[in-house]
Amino acid sequence: MSAPTVTAAAVAATVTDPELPQLTLADLGILRAVDEAQGRVLVTVTPTYSGCPAMEAIHADLRAALHAAGFADVAVRTVLTPAWTTDWITESGRRKLAAAGIAPPGPAPRRPRGPVPLVLGPHRPAVHCPRCGHADTEQVSAFSATACRELRRCPACREPFEHVKEI
Repeated sequence: MSAPTVTAAAVAATVTDPELPQLTLADLGILRAVDEAQGRVLVTVTPTYSGCPAMEAIHADLRAALHAAGFADVAVRTVLTPAWTTDWITESGRRKLAAAGIAPPGPAPRRPRGPVPLVLGPHRPAVHCPRCGHADTEQVSAFSATACRELRRCPACREPFEHVKEI
């Protein structure tokens, strides 16, 4: 195997998410670190939530991309702390989501340490339609293609769309 001509970090940053293929792992904010030392590459990722079924595919895709780029000794590890938040999605990632017809998340809710307080009434900011921009969209289903997305509908243009939930 020939020596790599690019950095491991550059290669890892190009790997796409299996559930949101328009985003790279870097866009999504789950690519935490890529360390190269003594011919070994260690990639650290944080799942969007601890039970994310895509993690096995993400690990395999990272190893495959790095091996194809000439890195022979590759390990991928998952860390759960700090927990991922939708605030980690890059501005580029948010634009890519909107361009794909998926409403990007707003700011993640701020939760105090300790017991989670009960909040009654509206607790989420408006979700704008990624097609026409209308702000008064409605939730059709709390879950969509993945647990971190919901299905919504726009009453103005009548189009359904997905929204990445704020976490």
